[in-house]
Amino acid sequence: MSGAGLAAAGEAVDIAMIEAAAARLAGHARRTPLLSSPFLDEIAGRRVLVKPECLQHTGSFKFRGAWSALSALDPQARARGVIAYSSGNHAQGVAYAARLLGAPAVIVMPADAPRMKIDNTRALGAEVVLYDRANFESREEIGARIAAERGLTLVKPYDAPLVIAGQASTGLEIAEQAAQAGVTRADVLACCGGGGLSAGIALALEARAPGLRLRTVEPEGFDYTARSLASGRRERNAAEAGGLCDAILTPEPGALTFPILRRLAGPGLAVSEAEVLRAMALAFSRLKLVAEPGGAVALAAALFRAREIEGEAVIVTISGGNVDAETFARALALG
Repeated sequence: MSGAGLAAAGEAVDIAMIEAAAARLAGHARRTPLLSSPFLDEIAGRRVLVKPECLQHTGSFKFRGAWSALSALDPQARARGVIAYSSGNHAQGVAYAARLLGAPAVIVMPADAPRMKIDNTRALGAEVVLYDRANFESREEIGARIAAERGLTLVKPYDAPLVIAGQASTGLEIAEQAAQAGVTRADVLACCGGGGLSAGIALALEARAPGLRLRTVEPEGFDYTARSLASGRRERNAAEAGGLCDAILTPEPGALTFPILRRLAGPGLAVSEAEVLRAMALAFSRLKLVAEPGGAVALAAALFRAREIEGEAVIVTISGGNVDAETFARALALG
């Protein structure tokens, strides 16, 4: 599998790499705001500051990592094309970044991914290859075969230094915006799948806002990162599909991301699907934001797991807003 132009898998992600990624993202990624609502503060019992990456290009933070990786590629490798595997948000981020940079893109997606995410990825110009996630068909093997056949460069969804560095630009913004808001000590809750966003934010906060502590949030039943942080070793989920929060259902924490989280993150949090749906409804009614289930878990924890959080303020990411109409209607009805 081609890796030309990408940072080596073992290369450490440091603040210099993060700042370089942020410089490449300048003028391309959106700088999302830090929002608040007195209604959410009342529910949570503390000040809640929301980083809405659902307003990012393609509706999630994933554009940051995709642009970081693709923009650093050797031009010849980029011209040959890239390949990625994703349930939808990384897919769209890579597809859009490739389109802007004039690179061919192939995306390996689970057949049970939301139809909107599959359709949007195709609409952005990528070739989509579907696989059977429920029966444990390997996206890695499919991707490796296609990459070898076509000479494509793999852009991993989270376990790649340049991708982590791109996601970390979110943390640089949080550090600056929190300081402007007068918040120097708080838990920062990040929606967590493979851990690229969480690890990136944790590294950025370590360098720029050490009083802010990263904590991962996952859905109950798929909380392998929380269990891994508790045990000190990478734990796997029994199932890889079937949950409401499709965007953050991955087999286990990343080989690169987990050591970062083990060193820097506080205890992991888990929320119920009912809490996720309520958080989606409240994000819409109080902040006028559309959040997908996997993108709303951090807000759900801030609102409904207040006893498990420390400090007078909490900062949360809404990591994505790519939700189908049926699921969003269900959330609004329950909310």
